[in-house]
Amino acid sequence: MDDRDHFLLELLRLEGRGNFLHQEACRGSAGCMNAPEFRCEDCLGTELYCKACTVERHIENPTHRIEYWNSQHFEDTNLRDLGLQVQLGHPPGERCCNPSLVHNDFVVLDINGVHNITLHFCECQTAQSRTTQLLRMRWFPATTLDPKTTTTFRLLHHFHVLSFESKASTFEYWQTLARLTNNTGVNPPKDRYNALLRMVKEWRNLTLLKRSGRGHDPGGVAATQHGACAVLCPACPHPGKNLPNGWEDTPFEERWKYSLFLAIDANFRLARKNVSSDKADPGLNKGWAYFVEEGAFKKFLHDTGKQPQEKSSCASHNAVNLAETKNSRGLAATGAGTVDCSRHNMKRPCGVGDLQKGERYINMDYLFFSTLQYSKDVVTLNVSYDIACQWSKNIWDRMATYPCQMHVERSTKEFVFLVPKFHLPAHVAFCQVTYSHNLIKGMGRTDGEAPERGWANINPVATSTREMGPGSRRDTLDDHFGDFNWKKVTNFHISLFQKLVAAIPQRDQHLIDFNDFNDTLVAERPEEVARWKQAIEGWEADRSQTNPFEVTTTTMSLAAVRLRLSQKEAEDLEHGLNYSLHTKVSPSVLVSSGIEIEDHQRRLEREYAALGAHATDLQLTKLQERSNALQRKIEQWCKVQVLYMPTVVRVRASDTASTVSSREEKPYEVKLWLPSQLKRASNEFCEERLCRYEWELRQAQAFDALDDLRRHLRLRSHLFKFKDNQLRGQRANTRAAGVLAKVDLSIKTDAERYRRAWTALVILGDILQEHSWRDDLLKLEPEHVRGMSDGHVGQSEALRVEWCKSRARSHHWTEEVELLQEEMRRVCTFFNWHAAWWMDQANRRTGLDAAELEGLAAYARRQAVLQIMMRDNCLRKWRAVPAASLPPAVAAP
Repeated sequence: MDDRDHFLLELLRLEGRGNFLHQEACRGSAGCMNAPEFRCEDCLGTELYCKACTVERHIENPTHRIEYWNSQHFEDTNLRDLGLQVQLGHPPGERCCNPSLVHNDFVVLDINGVHNITLHFCECQTAQSRTTQLLRMRWFPATTLDPKTTTTFRLLHHFHVLSFESKASTFEYWQTLARLTNNTGVNPPKDRYNALLRMVKEWRNLTLLKRSGRGHDPGGVAATQHGACAVLCPACPHPGKNLPNGWEDTPFEERWKYSLFLAIDANFRLARKNVSSDKADPGLNKGWAYFVEEGAFKKFLHDTGKQPQEKSSCASHNAVNLAETKNSRGLAATGAGTVDCSRHNMKRPCGVGDLQKGERYINMDYLFFSTLQYSKDVVTLNVSYDIACQWSKNIWDRMATYPCQMHVERSTKEFVFLVPKFHLPAHVAFCQVTYSHNLIKGMGRTDGEAPERGWANINPVATSTREMGPGSRRDTLDDHFGDFNWKKVTNFHISLFQKLVAAIPQRDQHLIDFNDFNDTLVAERPEEVARWKQAIEGWEADRSQTNPFEVTTTTMSLAAVRLRLSQKEAEDLEHGLNYSLHTKVSPSVLVSSGIEIEDHQRRLEREYAALGAHATDLQLTKLQERSNALQRKIEQWCKVQVLYMPTVVRVRASDTASTVSSREEKPYEVKLWLPSQLKRASNEFCEERLCRYEWELRQAQAFDALDDLRRHLRLRSHLFKFKDNQLRGQRANTRAAGVLAKVDLSIKTDAERYRRAWTALVILGDILQEHSWRDDLLKLEPEHVRGMSDGHVGQSEALRVEWCKSRARSHHWTEEVELLQEEMRRVCTFFNWHAAWWMDQANRRTGLDAAELEGLAAYARRQAVLQIMMRDNCLRKWRAVPAASLPPAVAAP
């Protein structure tokens, strides 16, 4: 900030002639005595030249911006007004013997603005076409018919890369050029936005074809196959490109290393308004990259007709159940579906397509079968989809309705369907143990959420592509997907390195944890552990066997018992039996509400006990409001209780008379006199039906309390371990102590709730002659409330599931390390293959002139060298990892 005045003065000094204030003669050429009045904004330095020297110096730079000193200040001018004439078809400065008529208003768009120039085409006998003359000047014509507007290659390349990084639209870029040309609004340039749109679209397509080697094919662009221009993932398995010889004969135990991981998802932000048409705005890519070929796709959808969407039998997934009802008013596409490489987050060839009305199976199936054509030789495919539990059910039956060329040979392949980790908790319990990446062998640490991360890159483009015609939108998205893939490829030397460095210590730690856990269990119950191992190995080899991760012992929850009692009352009502004495509260509802109020009382009591001596007014207000609400609820409940339990009036009156207190009774101190309490305190009996209701509800309450108690004990063990291993310093440990205190309180609460339910069950069990429950629900002593590592191990099934999960965690981290090692080897091998492929392209075409052949060969060799450089870059980076953790092809010196 101390130099701000200095910098400001220097900027203002440049508004004048600066060091050339007293220069009287132009120094542009020897003997030139003209007055220096012009300077270039784009050349290095601020020296002034005369008109003739300025033109002479800019024969090769006709789009530079020129300023004229009018004796008082600089004003903008241009090289055309100074007399510069550009001659095409000849070296700069050389005149044509047969130039075309003068084009005084030829427009060239460059990164510094819009320029009007004077231009001559060459019309000699050997002259090339006008478009060729412009292209060899590195100017891209807006049309092939008498072009009058061009864009420099420099501008197209600049915008191309800028659009990838900033997601700027062509309109925003044109506005930038217009303001660079004239930012006053006094003399704006003529609108060339539509021309720029067209040139950008063509440039994207030509760049795509060039970089995929289509110019080297003797068949030309017309020979391009679907998906041929997609940037492939070097780390994924590609038979014949990066897999070792004999990989097909790999034993079953090792086959998972050569699996292809796919992830399916849809994005409804990539919608397109119903504007333009394929006829008015045709796509240039024609299915050559990531979007499927539009003609065949739409024809199939039209011929197949509207098919009803299968409803979900799992959780209420909108993607399934609302696929036919999604609002599509004013939209030609409601979004886009994609198939990605699940481990490396790269778009697959011909794996993207529009959605016409929601995430329908017919659209997603087409994309899935379409992209599988580019991995026909891969044997094992792990397919992740957030609705895989429903989508995979009838997929092979649906495949029969698709064109024969899209069919997949199932007999030679193994498909594993999974649900991404983040989406899995929304599924029912069966799905959580059947479609989990964490439980199935060979998944490593793959999470299946790759598409979700990719949307962050493409979503900023949605605003501009929503307004585009169909062809421009597909080509633009194809281009962005290709750049995203390319950035992934160029970053493999870092991404795989970081993943491996992180995975190695995790593998080691999880192996130690599992071995410790396993040794403890083997010492306690060796026969059970042997059975568990046999069961899980059998399930891993054949998942049609019993899933060892699935809990077979089911306990009745409180909510389930309430539902069952309500259903029983409904059946009674159908048969004309009505035991209700109240219009709104049935006997089961009364008992259920009483148990719920009892829980609220205990919770309120704990909160009052935890209230400090210096409680704030806000804390006191909240507790008092809750206390008042509970008091009103108890009073209403007691009024209804009298109808079903008349004896409670006498008991309550007797209890009130015997209780002498000078203070007001708190709501949490009010006795509810449920059937078990009535029997225990006063030996009074109530209707057996009410006792049965409470007995069933108390049993469910006890199981719920046990589940919560075990969960909080596991949480406490994890927090202790995390605290010891990760936290350092007083601040972090103080916070951890606060969290642990809350967990300890939850453990005490769960234990108290269980004991309350157990005590009621003892009393009710004697009344109802029920005693079998004691085998499942034991008396809870204080020494029983501990983690599994604190004493004798119990709960066989819970231990089996935890042992299986601990084993799966250690195996998956081990698999992750091995997968990363294999992917590193595949990346290097793929780069080698791709380099050899480019060298083969160098001399494929014949019959062209020498300059064209040299250009083809030079580009192919440059690409081959680039592949080798990328391979070497990976090797240098990866050798920083201990050699024992690298595959031989990478670790070798």
